[in-house]
Amino acid sequence: MSASALKSTETAPMPPGPIGGPSAWRGGEMAKSGEWIYALSARQIGEIAAALDGVKRRKLEIVDIARAEFPLPTLGPALDRIHRELLQGRGFVLIRGIPRETYSTADMATIFWGIGAYFGRAVSQNAKGHVLGHVRDLGYRIEDPNVRTYQTTRRQYYHADSCDFVGLVCLQKARRGGLSAIVSSVTLYNEMLARDPALARVLFEPFCVDRRGEVPPGMKPYYTIPVFNWHAGLLTSYYVRRYIESAQRFEDVPRLTERQVKALDLFDSLADDPSLHLKMDFEPGDIQLLHNHQILHDRTDFEDWAEPERRRHLLRLWLCPPDGRPMPEVFTQRWGSVAIGDRGGIRVAGATLNAPLEPV
Repeated sequence: MSASALKSTETAPMPPGPIGGPSAWRGGEMAKSGEWIYALSARQIGEIAAALDGVKRRKLEIVDIARAEFPLPTLGPALDRIHRELLQGRGFVLIRGIPRETYSTADMATIFWGIGAYFGRAVSQNAKGHVLGHVRDLGYRIEDPNVRTYQTTRRQYYHADSCDFVGLVCLQKARRGGLSAIVSSVTLYNEMLARDPALARVLFEPFCVDRRGEVPPGMKPYYTIPVFNWHAGLLTSYYVRRYIESAQRFEDVPRLTERQVKALDLFDSLADDPSLHLKMDFEPGDIQLLHNHQILHDRTDFEDWAEPERRRHLLRLWLCPPDGRPMPEVFTQRWGSVAIGDRGGIRVAGATLNAPLEPV
């Protein structure tokens, strides 16, 4: 079925039952194990420094750095194993040990990009064509329908981004709050199925989602996609409730039904269950990598420092791997394509891909 043919009354296929395997993890168990933290060795930290020096000597622009331009002899194979874990395992990792105090923001951006090249090609994160994103409070109000939540201090709530992998590196922590939280959407499906199968089925129906002003040529200011998508034997999830609700501002969007609201409420309450989600406090230099199709992420409200140089600041990459999972055609509305290795990101007319080193 094509994306344009999907009707609001049609429901996507459901899995035959609960889904097992490493993607069905629970936060309480993960918090005790710490197996999701990859600590860099002294040798690997030295390899990163050497790769950065090589980029500087050759005066390469960030967007020109591919894997071959950022050689990591022992860390590279470890990143390949992490890559497989993202696609086939629990779907997330935290890489720890980069000495942030050693590097400038430009150096950290280069290191982050170089490591990201081991996971895929960077795609645009907004209508400005930014392939290197800045997650920082810009003083915007979330009530503005053209503002995205990462540009504010407000909680983001559990959601997925429009890419296969999302990566974050911490440059500065907030004065208070701003914790990262993640949850397995596979586990959420299993829990919904066990508690209320009828409401679980509702989330296989299409929901209209606000584009927040970033509209590709010929497209409506919203797109239509189910929260849960069962395709090629895999559960692929996509969820941004705040944008589902803000899409209601458009006259041609069907009003949310009572049962849809109940299904979303149950989904949110399960995601907020401390036994299901996992919270982590980023330290400067930490890199978090997530597989968007099976992990939803959140950020708590935060209070920032008064001094501009101390304010919470993360860099972000949206990455398209060459070996991603097959995806249903309905994602074309948001991703532009579902072709493996060539999909995802925000695609609007006139945008040129660029990697700004400051929030703009």
